Amino acid sequence: MMPGIIPRDQATELGRRLRREGRRIAFANGCFDILHVGHIRYLEGARQQGDVLVVGVNSDASVRALKGAGRPVLPEDARAELVAALSAVDYVVIFDDLTAERLLRDLRPHVHCKGTDYTEETVPEREAMRSLGGQVRIVGDAKDHSTRDLLETIAQRARIAGE
Repeated sequence: MMPGIIPRDQATELGRRLRREGRRIAFANGCFDILHVGHIRYLEGARQQGDVLVVGVNSDASVRALKGAGRPVLPEDARAELVAALSAVDYVVIFDDLTAERLLRDLRPHVHCKGTDYTEETVPEREAMRSLGGQVRIVGDAKDHSTRDLLETIAQRARIAGE
C-alpha cells in the first residue's frame, strides 16, 4: 500500500492518533472515478476545514451500486493512489458502504465536507455527524463538472474520430 493510504480497519486508530496530536480532522468522500477539476476544488475546499484531510474513496463494489453498470472506470486502488497523490490530501481510506456513516463513526472527524451538489440538510451522514458532535460543511465550486459528463464527452469524441 502506498504512503497515505490507510487500510479500512485502521481508521479508528488514525482518528485517535490525530485527535491526541491536537489535529482538526476534516473528512471528504466520493468515488473519484476519473479525477477532474471539480474533485480538486472539492478536496482543496475540504482541506481548508482542518489541519489534516482524510478522504474516503468508495470501493469498486460500492461505486457499481451507486453509479451502475460500467463503473467504476478505474479500479479502487488506482483511484485511491490518485487521490492520495494530491497535495491537499493527507490520508485515504477505501470503504465498501454506500454512505460514509460507519467510517465517520470510526474516524470521528471534526468536520465532514460534501460538495456543492448537497446542502447541509441533504448530506446523508448529517445525523451521524451531529451525534458525534461534529460539523457538516459544503465546500468546493459550483457542481458543473461530473465524471458522467466527462465520460459522455470522451465517448462522443471517440465516435466522431471513428467516423
